[in-house]
Amino acid sequence: MCTIAGIGFGYALLWAMVLSVFATIVLQEMAARLGIITQKGLSEVIRTEIKNPVFRTFIVVLILSAIVIGNAAYEAGNISGGILGLETILSNPSLNLFGVSFKSFSLIIGALAFVLLYIGNYRIIERALITLVILMSLAFLTCAILTKPNVLDILKGAFIPKFPENGLLIIVGLIGTTVVPYNLFLHASLVKEKWQKTSDLRIARKDTFVAVVLGGLVSMCIIISASAIQGESISNAADLAKGLEPLFGSFSKYVLAIGLFAAGITSAITAPLAAAYVASGCLGWSSNLKSIKFRCVWMFILVLGVAFSSTNIKPIQIIKFAQVANGILLPVIAVILIYIMNKTSVLGKYKNNTKQNILGFLILGITILLSAVALGKVFL
Repeated sequence: MCTIAGIGFGYALLWAMVLSVFATIVLQEMAARLGIITQKGLSEVIRTEIKNPVFRTFIVVLILSAIVIGNAAYEAGNISGGILGLETILSNPSLNLFGVSFKSFSLIIGALAFVLLYIGNYRIIERALITLVILMSLAFLTCAILTKPNVLDILKGAFIPKFPENGLLIIVGLIGTTVVPYNLFLHASLVKEKWQKTSDLRIARKDTFVAVVLGGLVSMCIIISASAIQGESISNAADLAKGLEPLFGSFSKYVLAIGLFAAGITSAITAPLAAAYVASGCLGWSSNLKSIKFRCVWMFILVLGVAFSSTNIKPIQIIKFAQVANGILLPVIAVILIYIMNKTSVLGKYKNNTKQNILGFLILGITILLSAVALGKVFL
């Protein structure tokens, strides 16, 4: 999406990434505060705080559909992203297992994600993700610097909103791929693993801010890199590597390959992890990383992702179903999150203040717009 935005519109849509970073910081700060104060995941709190059994069942089914089934469908895309990086510099031979042909890179990425998740040690997973994110960030930042961008034009694109012709869906896409429901569930669950005291709130807020801003900068670097090759026929990030090669030599191809691989494998780890936390919270299971039920969920997501990505199976109907569920879920979760964040019985003195509520409702408006467009794309 960032590649398409850069090629088609140059720096003009950088402001959409700035807006999405702002929205994500607001929502994930709430999720982090909820996780630290209650020492529960978001799905756990929803299950216990919604008293109406019919509405509670509807929300739980919606969450499971959007996050668990959705991540099973999207995991193929996560693994494929990592494959794109490897395929940029290496060939991808096939292996025949049990009469089925599998792409080797898909199995390698799946195996790496499996080992990290199976170890079940939060610190090890965290360090692995930090290392990969730093690699990814340095790779894409290097590519952006190589384009020698005009800093003034970047600032104009980042802070002066423009709505170019045929750019609305790209704007919605850029925001929609950053402000995603499963990150809220994952964030609330992971902060309680890392921090247990209310005094840790200040550190958690800084952590959230740095992480989200870094993610936004990586996306903006991809847009800047892609804008250097406007007019080329490029439809994905692998094509971007080929497009950069005539401008900057083979060096840029290798740097971008590292970035793509790191981006793909981080997503391949976090999507199954989020699905496992969500399922455990919704169904009242233990969220211990080493519990059998927890492991069964992420294994299911990971195996499906490897199968779909390596055998070229296109789970179109599952993806459409997941898009609909996510389209409905995003504003619903935003409403529920704001509602819970205002409950003294849950958060005490750490509930939302007026400023946080104003920002929350502003973001809610954005999520409703995103959902309307996402559902329109599926049904129209």
